[in-house]
Order: sequence, then structure tokens, then C-alpha cells
Amino acid sequence: MIIITIINVTERIIILLVFLKVILSYFMDPFHPFRRSIDQLIDPLLDPIRRILPTVGYIDFSPLVLIILVEIAAYVLRSILI
Repeated sequence: MIIITIINVTERIIILLVFLKVILSYFMDPFHPFRRSIDQLIDPLLDPIRRILPTVGYIDFSPLVLIILVEIAAYVLRSILI
């Protein structure tokens, strides 16, 4: 089904962007246009998680939580549609 393919592609794109955001945060200037573009896409998804889940020291677990939530949501949607 095409809807399941759309769910799978969306899931992978979001996860890829989260990984890029995390990796680029270590190496790239926060004001670089490429990094700002990725931040504008992913930060709206991370902000609600950050409000609920505080950082532990200097470690931000919100990207990991977002990846888990995206995986769960995609699994549930696929289960409903199959």
C-alpha cells in the first residue's frame, strides 16, 4: 500500500534528520544555514519533549525519546492499516 510506504519514508526521514541534528551540533556553528534549516525542522518536535524531560547534566535525551516515539507511532499506524 502506498500509505504504508509514505509512513515508512516519513519515519526514516525524521530519524535521519534527528541524527543529523545531533551530529552537526558537535561540529557545526549553530548559525550555519544548513544547521539552522535542520534545527527549524526538528526543534518543533523536540521542544515538547524537552519541556517534560529535563537534561541530565549536559546530556539531552530528547532526540532519543523522539526517535522512540516516531518508531512507536509508525508501528501503530502500520498495524492499524494492515
